[in-house]
Amino acid sequence: MKRIATWMFALLLVVAIGGAFFYLYRKSQGTSVHYDTESAEIADITKKTVATGSLVPRQQVDVKPKVTGVLSELYVEPGAKVKEGDALGKITIIADAMQTNQAESGVRTAQIAFDNAKRELERNEALFKQGVIADAELQKYRTDFALQKQQLATAGSSLQLVKEGATRGSGKASTLIVTATSSGMVIDVPVKIGFSVIQANNFNPGTTVATIADMDDIIFDGHIDEAEVAKIKEGMKLAIKVGAIEKEQLEGKLEYISPQGKTVDGAIQFEIKAKVVQKAGMMIRANYSANADIVLDEKKQVLAIREALVQYDAGKPFVEIETTPQTFVRKDITVGLSDGIKVEVLSGVTKADKIKIPDNAGPPGMGSGGPPGKGGGFKK
Repeated sequence: MKRIATWMFALLLVVAIGGAFFYLYRKSQGTSVHYDTESAEIADITKKTVATGSLVPRQQVDVKPKVTGVLSELYVEPGAKVKEGDALGKITIIADAMQTNQAESGVRTAQIAFDNAKRELERNEALFKQGVIADAELQKYRTDFALQKQQLATAGSSLQLVKEGATRGSGKASTLIVTATSSGMVIDVPVKIGFSVIQANNFNPGTTVATIADMDDIIFDGHIDEAEVAKIKEGMKLAIKVGAIEKEQLEGKLEYISPQGKTVDGAIQFEIKAKVVQKAGMMIRANYSANADIVLDEKKQVLAIREALVQYDAGKPFVEIETTPQTFVRKDITVGLSDGIKVEVLSGVTKADKIKIPDNAGPPGMGSGGPPGKGGGFKK
């Protein structure tokens, strides 16, 4: 019995040692890895940067009243087209008590001076007829009478301006009428009838009665990051995408780049402006938000591969080319223009080469030689 137990223990020990050696052998063999491949292809490569902004009229003016008062009449609404000089509204004067009192006092003073000059003239004309004074002396009183008469008329006009905002005979030049200062479309009327309005002065910009803009001359007004501003210049073409117009894309031409940047959300941004080429029948509204693609460089029909396939060793680019199934060799390449997804290959790769997809390259893209949806190597 003791001998059987010894043999059983020895057998178990041999099996355990054999199993351990078999496990270590299998582990040393590892698992096979299969790599997908892609091929280069002929493609267009466009390097661009994006600017955010909006579409605004190039010419836009705010119309202010010439007097302070209450808007009693309004003749236009947003969307109306007007010409320079057209009436937009009418102001009713609310006379200031102090100004009215001063104007009335001026009229009374001028009336007293006028009456006195009139009496003096009549008295001296009688003396002149009697031959008591010379004609030269009489002319002085006539001149003084004419001056006082003009002063009285001026004082009366001033009082009328304070009370009514206009003088008799002013006609279209009346300060009560708010007129368009330029031709175009009324895009905003921020006031309503009954609103108090203030004329522009040294201490107040004045109340805007209407905003007029030339909607036939639209520009893209946007901002670009300081890292990209050195790459652009006036005259470059823009592809403008408007958020409110999904299926259409507008063209533009860069006209202005600000010489000074401004801090926007913690980053330095430079203002840019571009002329927008409007399409027939398309209605563009002021302040549409838009993004503009600015083409920095472009290559047509060049040999290209996915940039994710390119590996680097000490800053030198290379790819791995398949020579026999799942056997790859390193091949140094020279790259050109890149758009962040595709990169131009100047030398080192042909269209016939099968390029290994590295583990970190993502799923196969253009010219894939392996099964779709499987990137890099996988265990087999």
